[in-house]
Amino acid sequence: MAEAGKKRGQAALPGDEVGQKFHCDNCQANVTDSVRISCNECPEFDLCTTCFSKGIELGAHRNDHPYRVVTRHRFPIFTEDWSADEELLLIDGLRQFGMGNWKDAAEHVGTKTKEECEQHYKDVYVASDTWPLPDMHKQFDNKFARNHPEKRLKQSTPSKIKVLSSQPSNHEIVGYMPGRLEFETEYENEAEQIVKDMAINEDDTPEEVELKLIVLRIYNSKLDRRIERKNLIFDRSLLEYRKNQAAEKKRPKDERDLLNRCKVFARMQTGDDFNELSAGLLNEHALRQRIAQLQDWRRNGITSMEDGAQYEAERSQRLSRRANTLRDSAHLLERLQKIVATRTVRETVPEPAAVAAKHQARKPANPLDIEGADGIELLSPSEQQLCSHLRIFPRPYLVVKETLLAEYARTGHLKRRQARELVKIDVNKTSRLYDFFVENGWIKAPGRDGVYAAVMAAGSINNSNGTLSMSTAATATAESVADHSVKRE
Repeated sequence: MAEAGKKRGQAALPGDEVGQKFHCDNCQANVTDSVRISCNECPEFDLCTTCFSKGIELGAHRNDHPYRVVTRHRFPIFTEDWSADEELLLIDGLRQFGMGNWKDAAEHVGTKTKEECEQHYKDVYVASDTWPLPDMHKQFDNKFARNHPEKRLKQSTPSKIKVLSSQPSNHEIVGYMPGRLEFETEYENEAEQIVKDMAINEDDTPEEVELKLIVLRIYNSKLDRRIERKNLIFDRSLLEYRKNQAAEKKRPKDERDLLNRCKVFARMQTGDDFNELSAGLLNEHALRQRIAQLQDWRRNGITSMEDGAQYEAERSQRLSRRANTLRDSAHLLERLQKIVATRTVRETVPEPAAVAAKHQARKPANPLDIEGADGIELLSPSEQQLCSHLRIFPRPYLVVKETLLAEYARTGHLKRRQARELVKIDVNKTSRLYDFFVENGWIKAPGRDGVYAAVMAAGSINNSNGTLSMSTAATATAESVADHSVKRE
C-alpha cells in the first residue's frame, strides 16, 4: 500500500519519516526499500515476498491475481545525485501539489530539500535542449546515485502543520484567495454561464456566428470591468483590511466622514492623485476649523494665543460639567419615572364612564387640505367641506357617491348597513356620508317611498357638477328607472 507517511496507529520505523512509503497489506512490514509484489487487479495492494510466498488472500484479493514485481530504482538517469525513483517522485509531487510548490514536492520526494528540487527541475527540465523533455541519452558508469536515500532520510523532517495560503477562509478578507489573486465571488460572477456551452460550428449561419461573437464581446467587456475593480483593490492596498481599519479609527469622526464622502472619486483617479486629493481636503477642513475657532475667540474678546488656550481649557471643563449634570439629570428622571409608574399601577382602574368621557374629549383630527386636489372642481361647496372634515380626497368620494346612489337607484332603497357593506372604508365615515346624502335628499331612509326622488336627485347632481349620468326618461315608472345604469361621464 502506498502512503505519504506511516500508517495510522503504527509506530515509526527507521527510514519512515518522510517521502512516499509502501507497506505490506498483510503483515504491515515496510517494503519501501525492498522488493514488493503489487497486485494488478486490486488497487494499491502490496505484499512482501514472505507473505506472497504463503499465498495470502485478503478481502477481494486472491492469490491467482496477476501481479508484478517492484524494486527500487536507485540508478541515475539525468544526474548522478538523483535516482530514477526520486525523479518520478518529483514529477508526481509537482503534478499533485502544483508547479512551484517546491516545499510539498520536496516532502513528497523525502530525500531532497525544496531548494534542491527547484534547482534540479530548472537544470534538467527547463534548461534542457530538448525542452520540455529532458536529455534522454545520458549514460552513467555508477550503479547507484550518489547521496544514498538512507543517508538523507533522517536529515529532513517534514512540517507537521501545513499553512494553507490560498483558501477563501484563510485570509483577513473572507472569500479572497491570495495564491490565485481571486475572490470566491467575483464581480459579474455569473458571466461565464452564457458562454460555457457556446461553440461556433461549421454549419452555423453567418447570422448565428455574428450573434455568438456579440455574446463573446459582451463577456469580454464583463471581464474587463472585473479586472478594473480587482486592480483598484490591489493598487490601493484595500486587502489590508485590519491595517486600514486601524488607521481609520485613529482619525476624528468628521475626518472619517469627509474621506468616506470623497471615496467615490477613487475610481476616476490614480492612487497618488486620490491621496493628494484626500490630503488637500483634510488640510482644507483643518483650516476651516481653525478659522472658525479664531473667529469664535474674537467674538469673545480674546486677542492672544495664551488667552485662547486658557479659554479652550475652561470651555472643555464647562462642557464636562454640563455632561455630568445631564447624566445625573437623566438618572434622576429615570428614577422619577419608575416611582410614577409604580404609583400608577397601585391606583384603581377608572370607571367606564370616565373612559368614555376621555375618548369623547379626544381632539378631532385636523381638516384635510384638498385645495388643488384632483376632481375638486366636480364637488359642491358643502361636499368639499364634508371631504375636508372626513379627510377624504375628491376622487375616492366621487366613487363612494356613485356606488351608493347607483345601488339606491337600482333597488329603490338603501339602509345604513347596506352602505357600510358596499363601501369598504371606515364605518364612521360611511355613516357620515350616508347621513349627508339623506340630508340632501339624494336618498331616503328606509320606510319612505322615494325611488323617484332619488332618481331625480341623481339627475340634478349630474346637471349641477357632472358626477353622474342618468336616463332622460323622466316619465318612466319607478321600476324601469331603477333598472337604468349609473355611469360616470
